[in-house]
Amino acid sequence: MRGVRVALYYAPTADDPLWARGAGWLGRDPETGAAPPQPAIPGIAALTEEARLYGFHATLKPPVTVRHDITWDEVVQATRAIAAGIPAFDLPPLEVANLHGFLALRETVPCPALQALADAAVAGAHHLRAPPNAAELGKRRRAALSPAQEANLLRWGYPYVFATWAFHMTLSRRLSPEEQATLCPAAEAWFAPALRERRRVTEICLFVQRGSKAPFLLAQRIPLAT
Repeated sequence: MRGVRVALYYAPTADDPLWARGAGWLGRDPETGAAPPQPAIPGIAALTEEARLYGFHATLKPPVTVRHDITWDEVVQATRAIAAGIPAFDLPPLEVANLHGFLALRETVPCPALQALADAAVAGAHHLRAPPNAAELGKRRRAALSPAQEANLLRWGYPYVFATWAFHMTLSRRLSPEEQATLCPAAEAWFAPALRERRRVTEICLFVQRGSKAPFLLAQRIPLAT
């Protein structure tokens, strides 16, 4: 699997209206490869370009380059082992929020089960990753990391894990205040019908990127314990 990156994400189930709304907002369904039309909002294609590459999701285990001696079956088995240790649980209601200048869907109340799922994904898939190179470390350090984030980077290859992790489903690039004023109410209106519904977290979604500029694809949905 030389050069392949994988990530463990939360994504709504395929029959959840939120999945269709998220794919429509970003203009790409990472499971089917379809390119649904985006809302008629000026500039939305550019504002969502980076998020579209990753697909509609919330990060559990951030994307990692897989060690060259790891097979795809081993990736799947590691994910199954993580999922088997976490029971399905209710997701708190979500809302459109401003996260450091980005638009994202975030939970309205803290959810310990979400944190436990993310923690298990980071630790349980750690052995799959190749060590980050100097360029990757340098890129992360441009964000002026805190001591805790720097320690995470050195130990886990990514700064925003465990106590520094935050659930979010990215909807845009970083926005200016003027862009926020336009895009935030549009996102609230677009997602409102789906956000009114209750939902459970029942799966870990295994995403894969088979090239540095290739879009991430949802390769497999792996059920949590029941």
